[in-house]
Amino acid sequence: MAARGDDRPRVLILDGFWNKALAAVRSLGRRGVFVGAGERTRLAPALFSRHCRRRFVYPSPTRRREDFLAALERELETGGYDVLMPMELATQLAVTDARERLERRARIPFADADRTRRVHDKGFLTAFARDHGIACPATVFPEGPERAAALAGDLSYPVLVKPCHSSGGRGIVRVERPADLAEAYARVHAAFPAPIVQECLPPGGEAVGVAVLMNFASEPRASFVYRRIREYPASGGPSTLRESIRDPELQTTAERLLSLLGWVGVAMVEFKVDPRDGQPTLLEVNPRFWGSLHHAIVCGVDFPWLLCRLAVDGDVEPQAGYRVGVRSRSLLHGDAMHFFATPGWWRLRPTLFDFSVPDDVLSAEDPLPILGRIASLAAFVSDRDLRAILRG
Repeated sequence: MAARGDDRPRVLILDGFWNKALAAVRSLGRRGVFVGAGERTRLAPALFSRHCRRRFVYPSPTRRREDFLAALERELETGGYDVLMPMELATQLAVTDARERLERRARIPFADADRTRRVHDKGFLTAFARDHGIACPATVFPEGPERAAALAGDLSYPVLVKPCHSSGGRGIVRVERPADLAEAYARVHAAFPAPIVQECLPPGGEAVGVAVLMNFASEPRASFVYRRIREYPASGGPSTLRESIRDPELQTTAERLLSLLGWVGVAMVEFKVDPRDGQPTLLEVNPRFWGSLHHAIVCGVDFPWLLCRLAVDGDVEPQAGYRVGVRSRSLLHGDAMHFFATPGWWRLRPTLFDFSVPDDVLSAEDPLPILGRIASLAAFVSDRDLRAILRG
């Protein structure tokens, strides 16, 4: 970290293609933080923000990791940054794998890479949560197509074959009858080795997310609960319209789970209510910043700022309270697609053209990122890493 004449922190945010990176850039910039943003392409919304003071284009952190790390070291040194915030899991793992090397230049307030991989593993997480009394959907761990075939007759259908390492519903296959399980399992296993087989909860249960910030002693410092109203794909994907709620019991469950896991930094714990008994069940933990980060900030829980202060000061005071009943949405690449994929979409509320709902990208105060989002389509077409992330 470079010596400077002022004490305002300088933060470098990676993965500027994603709405959550834009949310972090805006949040920190409005607080007077010097914010730089990086991505594999200049055509990224966060890099178009008026709050982005420095822009950084870097090599792929997955296909060219050493080149990425070398470029990142140079940028951290040149920019004199205090804190480094990766937004996507692949980038976060590349950074935390090289923690000793990079923390000579900036603080990295995230869990270590091995712990992150374990928490992201749905098989490990389900077994761990069950062992600690946290309700999960009924799950078996076949570890191979032959064992899946042997278990097929013992399960209640429908079931889901779920990759242990994926996000946003990618790679999940629904199986309606025992005769189809072996083939479905083999298909998922070929792309995502050793998937789990999990009961498919009946429709009608609410999907609830609990966002949490844990300090370096794995103690909760901020939490935020919201429910999903619309998703894309509608069958199960990222939220496109959400609403803040209070659920002290789920909040406590999420905080307890992350504490037991020894977690540090931010995470999103996802639950779904089982309509048969009204009880929430744990689906997964996203061990990174989540897509609807802007929603928490709008409601009064500024996770990027709190994480920055945690990194710089060593801890933050526990945060209490946020606005409840507030909605936000992601119109482009989200809610608009949900509308047009839904029969009778013109009856949905809020409507497609209700701009009173805060949006993840659209902002009169910071209008240029919408051009970045449109321009990013060109980057998406040409960048196979971005396409791979969207495919899971």
